[in-house]
Amino acid sequence: MGWSQGLFRALWRALSKEVKEHVGTDQLGNKYYYIAEYKNWRGQTIREKRIVEAPNKKEVDYEAGDIPTEWEAWIRRTRKTPPTMEEILKNEKYREEIKIKSQDFYEKDKLLKKESSEEHLPPPVQIQIKGHASAPYFGKEEPSVDPTSTGKTFQPGSWMPQDRKSHNQ
Repeated sequence: MGWSQGLFRALWRALSKEVKEHVGTDQLGNKYYYIAEYKNWRGQTIREKRIVEAPNKKEVDYEAGDIPTEWEAWIRRTRKTPPTMEEILKNEKYREEIKIKSQDFYEKDKLLKKESSEEHLPPPVQIQIKGHASAPYFGKEEPSVDPTSTGKTFQPGSWMPQDRKSHNQ
């Protein structure tokens, strides 16, 4: 941001009664500000704002994970009070413990599955599936080119006509 933009922004804040209050800083260097609800020079009520300013970054460079979860909840107004550094460190420690426990559980589960598949399960049986119960010829012989039924015993799907090419020759 150039010096002229900074000067214009400071002038605008002075005229609009916008007071930016520093609320906190996280371990990544992001600074968080709160602007209380106020009335502008035209009498309009401007609702409160919660702002984050990144160190040495442009606003468009933000990605997921650049803001700690607790501060993101405050910015999005899902929590009323800003988080403390102790709370953030406590939650970070808890997340690390959960990662370690889940990795241990995953490894133990993997070993149990390997042991149970080797000891208790019989070898896989090869099954050849022919057709499906909804097929018209399930449990019957496959349709043939030759007609096999009479008018009294006709069943749909029991006869398939020959190709036209061989029939016309």
